[in-house]
Amino acid sequence: MNAVRALPSKMKTITRLRCEIFQTSYNPKNLRTGAKYLRSRLRGPSMMEYYPKTISLADVKRECPELEIVNEAEEQRLADVEDRKRRGKGTPKKAKKKEDSRRSAKKR
Repeated sequence: MNAVRALPSKMKTITRLRCEIFQTSYNPKNLRTGAKYLRSRLRGPSMMEYYPKTISLADVKRECPELEIVNEAEEQRLADVEDRKRRGKGTPKKAKKKEDSRRSAKKR
């Protein structure tokens, strides 16, 4: 009769020892630990292999500056930004201090 009562505590001891030996986590209360996700293989490298690397004109220009490649779309974009700045339609300046921001000016 005593052997039957002592069985659960011995099983816990055996389980704890097994976890120490095989370096697994001991979780007697079956709490959620996220171990399944931490053990799983990372998805990033396989996703990077699946999607091929696209080469842009800017990449080629950066790698080989001696070719003097001109990206017409980028040159046009920069000209448009400069034109907007001259007309006063450019991006607003960033506030250096909290008092310079537009939100604090509205609250006054």
